Amino acid sequence: MAVLHGSWVSQGGFFLWGETWRRLEAKQDAPGVPLHPYAMNQSELLTFLEALPLKVPSLEEDTKRGRKSATTLKNWQVRGLALPTEGDAPQLSAAPVSEWVLYPWQVAGLWLEPAQAFELLNSVPLGTLGEESFVGGDLRFWSHVARWALDLLARSKFLPGLHHWEVLLDSSTDQMRSRHFIRQMPSVCRLYQSGEELAIDLPIEPQDLLRDFLNHMVDAQVRQSVSIAKPSSLLQTWIQGLGTKAATLSETDATTLSNALEIWKAPLQKDQEQFRVCLKLIPPVEAYQSWVIEYLLQAIDDPEFTVSAPIIWRNPVERLQHEGRIIERPQETLLMGLGLASRLYPLIEPSLQDARPQALQLDPKQAYEFIMNTVWRLQDSGIGVILPESLANRGGLANRLGLRIKASTPTKQKKGKLGLQGLLNFQWELSIGGQSLSKKEFDRLVAQNSPLVEINGEWVELRSSDIKSAQSFFAARKDQTTLSLEDALRISTGDTQTIEKLPVVSFEASGALQELVTTLTGTGTLEEIETPKEFRGELRPYQARGVAWLQFLEKWGLGACLADDMGLGKTIQLIAFILTLKQNRLLEQPILLICPTSVLGNWEREVKKFAPTLKVIVHHGDKRSQNQAFAKATKSANLIITSYTLVQRDLKTLQLVEWQGIVLDEAQNIKNAEAKQSQAVRELEAEFRIALTGTPVENRLTELWSILDFLNPGYLGQKNFFQRRFAIPIERYGDTTSMQTLRSLTQPFILRRLKTDKTIIQDLPEKQEMAVYCGLSAEQAALYQATVDQSLAEIEAADGIQRKGIILALLTKLKQICNHPALFNKEEQAESNRSAKLQRLEEMLEEAVSEGDRALIFTQFAEWGKLLKPHLEKQLGRETLFLYGSTPKKQREAMIDRFQNDPQAPRIFILSLKAGGVGLNLTRANHVFHYDRWWNPAVENQATDRVFRIGQTRNVQVHKFVCTGTLEERIHDMIESKKALAEQVVGTGENWLTELNTDQLRDLLLLDRTAVIEE
Repeated sequence: MAVLHGSWVSQGGFFLWGETWRRLEAKQDAPGVPLHPYAMNQSELLTFLEALPLKVPSLEEDTKRGRKSATTLKNWQVRGLALPTEGDAPQLSAAPVSEWVLYPWQVAGLWLEPAQAFELLNSVPLGTLGEESFVGGDLRFWSHVARWALDLLARSKFLPGLHHWEVLLDSSTDQMRSRHFIRQMPSVCRLYQSGEELAIDLPIEPQDLLRDFLNHMVDAQVRQSVSIAKPSSLLQTWIQGLGTKAATLSETDATTLSNALEIWKAPLQKDQEQFRVCLKLIPPVEAYQSWVIEYLLQAIDDPEFTVSAPIIWRNPVERLQHEGRIIERPQETLLMGLGLASRLYPLIEPSLQDARPQALQLDPKQAYEFIMNTVWRLQDSGIGVILPESLANRGGLANRLGLRIKASTPTKQKKGKLGLQGLLNFQWELSIGGQSLSKKEFDRLVAQNSPLVEINGEWVELRSSDIKSAQSFFAARKDQTTLSLEDALRISTGDTQTIEKLPVVSFEASGALQELVTTLTGTGTLEEIETPKEFRGELRPYQARGVAWLQFLEKWGLGACLADDMGLGKTIQLIAFILTLKQNRLLEQPILLICPTSVLGNWEREVKKFAPTLKVIVHHGDKRSQNQAFAKATKSANLIITSYTLVQRDLKTLQLVEWQGIVLDEAQNIKNAEAKQSQAVRELEAEFRIALTGTPVENRLTELWSILDFLNPGYLGQKNFFQRRFAIPIERYGDTTSMQTLRSLTQPFILRRLKTDKTIIQDLPEKQEMAVYCGLSAEQAALYQATVDQSLAEIEAADGIQRKGIILALLTKLKQICNHPALFNKEEQAESNRSAKLQRLEEMLEEAVSEGDRALIFTQFAEWGKLLKPHLEKQLGRETLFLYGSTPKKQREAMIDRFQNDPQAPRIFILSLKAGGVGLNLTRANHVFHYDRWWNPAVENQATDRVFRIGQTRNVQVHKFVCTGTLEERIHDMIESKKALAEQVVGTGENWLTELNTDQLRDLLLLDRTAVIEE
């Protein structure tokens, strides 16, 4: 990976350059400005740009002509940190921060004209944040400013100058944005300069650089739409000069035009002004009196500081001193501002006939029209507006006519769980301005026929649409009160704010409903549970909380998504949850667990290990029960485990059982809601539903919708509605409001804990080792059995060294088959569906990488690494490193250096066990995958210690892959059962296997057909 940098420079262009990781060689002294050690050269930059989803106009044009233009490539200086040296090679951390100094570096880059820069910057993805982003902070900053420039163009916020178009920042919103961008500008944006001299100019001021950028962007875009063919007057000559054709003005004409432009633009130029005109709306003191708009001057930097018109008119001075502040030309500023305001709000104009205008009177409807339609236009033009506090926030609901609701759960609950569609008891009353209204008081307000009404001294808006909704609500509801739990949750999370189009201005839950709402919205706490008596193990505190959370949602009949990071124990939390139901005599019907085929064996072993008292059936294989035989068998079972593929195939059989719960492991398998297996899973009925996944969102938000729609159908609406309401605004436009609403909606049903959470990480061991059990595909099983049969016959007929050689060769072949048939057959490509082990590796890597982790994959076969590298790069869409015995020394060192130090290094590193098992420091990884086993704990531990060693700051997870039903499983069990003597038993690698007699060897190699995946 590499990072793209760029910044606007004061010479009127945008400089684009790239930075990539490389090993630093010994420092070479050279005259002039040294080359930046990590900067791309011209060729690398152009190649990098061609691979990015960006619009680089000049590059596209030159590429079409079959060449790369040198005219757009320049050398530039960027000031950055000087790299301290130790000996001959630069050392990034050799000096303390206090000794770091800015130093000029020379970089090669692409020079873009304003129009080209505008197109490029608006094509930079807004979502490219995080460690793996290819966009540097300086380039990201200017991409946001370019979007602001686009907004200014859309609102026609520009004016003509003498020779160029200029941006107009007259509104309070734009002035606030300007101050924000000035504060947020990365310092490096001010440190670009041309030339090869060591002399360094002082950095340009951020406000000057920002204004220069905006002016050039606006000028370049407006010129594309302004053109006059034949100038016949001074005015047309001037306009032509602002268009696509060059035009020159005489010195006299330029002076005349310049003076005229200054006078014309004066009312709009507020950049240097400290005060602006402000209109303050004053409500009537008594009924039937007029509303008043008072004229004021308002401090731009302190909206609370105002000076009234009477004070200004009583002091006819050039500089007015008032309450410690000086106002330049106050009367002139007031009149100019009122003149501009009168263009936007003509009702002001008659008051300007007075010699000293001070105020304007309005009737209630005019005041309402002012609030509704005029205020935003005035503010957008830089005119201040002050409204009564109760009317200032029209977007809020507190002062609107609406419903005040008190809700509780039914006193008599029918059999079964309440669920999202369960009905609540609720009481309601009308409210406005925080005051309750009776029907009689409501009718009195309506009779006033005014859009603004006074309630206990507060003026509030009474919308005609709210009146109609309230009247309809009265007529339809009367004494009939129904409200669903889903309605209550939507109101509590802020997603829904209306009932039958009438705003809900207050919601209060009581009793058990209050416990549910506060717990789900994160303001309440769960009761802690004790570890179930039949659970063989110990739950860590956060795991016990996870079990309590699952139990709480199950009690209410709500679906739950347990989305903890990989390694935090989702499996044992679910097992403990099932045992809790059993212990409390709540497990009346069997639970169906659906998982990927590759982890069927893993689940069976984990349940036997932690909950041996649970009665488990694995519904899998060609001898699995069907129809009524299956239904009968499940009556005596607690947990049925099956795969996603078989749900689709055996749907009718599974529907014969009355399931208490359905659990999806690796729930991202239903992320495509239209897939047949996803549709099949949704057709199964149960009292509760649980999803387990470390990656609830992998690529698109619709994946989250698919999982939550399985858990709580209809909660997030139909898919097309979800895309319009959330997916498109968030993914395409980065809408933070929609994102916050979605987070509030989903938070109650998703529990996600991260390993980086200090309250979680303290509960984890430093090194967590686990076996990952995988079955064999039918193709693997056939190859395995044929190889064993053929080799056993040869072993029977051989002896001595020849016999040992045949056995060792057989072990190698069987390991290759367990890895992938393509390795055994010496093929050039490996497909996932031919190896359950490879499928499981992909699933676990996807989850680890999505959590920001890094992983090492050890294999003893270099040829498998050569197959695995391109396969993972294709499947995961990211670069993968591979180190093996034939890797050149220089390339090997560069690869290790990059993995350890490059901020954007690949997250996956494949190593052959012999080449990478010792002598390396790769502490940046926190996952170790032993894809195939050496059957020597000492050797495997040495490989694991590439990660688990001094310098490691995170907890390490070690995943040891084992193919069930094969010699891999049997040898793994032998090693685990004799760990104390492991060094003595298998300390010499695989040679001990050659000492077994033929019968012992046959027992060891015998294939267990029940472990074969035949789907």
